[in-house]
Amino acid sequence: FRGVTGVQTCALRSKTTSTHIALHQVHWYMRGRGFMVWHPKMDEYMDSLDAYLDEISERLITLGGKPYSTLTEFLQHSEIEEGVGEFRNVEESLERVLEIYRYLITLFQKALDVTDEEGDDVTNDIFVGAKADLEKTVWMLAAELEQAPGL
Repeated sequence: FRGVTGVQTCALRSKTTSTHIALHQVHWYMRGRGFMVWHPKMDEYMDSLDAYLDEISERLITLGGKPYSTLTEFLQHSEIEEGVGEFRNVEESLERVLEIYRYLITLFQKALDVTDEEGDDVTNDIFVGAKADLEKTVWMLAAELEQAPGL
C-alpha cells in the first residue's frame, strides 16, 4: 500500500460513493419542465461516477490497498452534506448536481496534489481524466443554468 497516495485514493473512493448517492437522490426527486431530458441524463452521470469508482477501486487494490466497501465506512469518510429527499424542480435539482460536481472536482484536485508529490503517474493519470470529465460536466450544467462554470 503506497503511503499517502493509497490513503488519498481510498478516501476519494469513499467520498465519490457518497456523492453518487447524493446524485441518485436528485435523480429520484426531480420534477417539472425538463424532467424528460434531465432524469435520463442523471443516469448517464451516475454511470460515469460508477466508472470512476471502479477504476479508482481497482487502482487502490493494485497499490496493495483495500477500498472501503460498507455503508458505515462510506459515512465515516464522507463530507458531503446530506438531506432528506425533497421533490425539487429541474433548475433546483441541477443546482444540486452542480454543487456535487464542484465538490468532486475539489476532491480530485486534492488527490492530484498528492499523486503529483509522490510521483505516482498512473494514479495521477486516472485522476486527471476524471477531473477533466467533471469540469466539462460543470461547464455544461452551468451553461444550462445560464451561469459561468466558475472553475
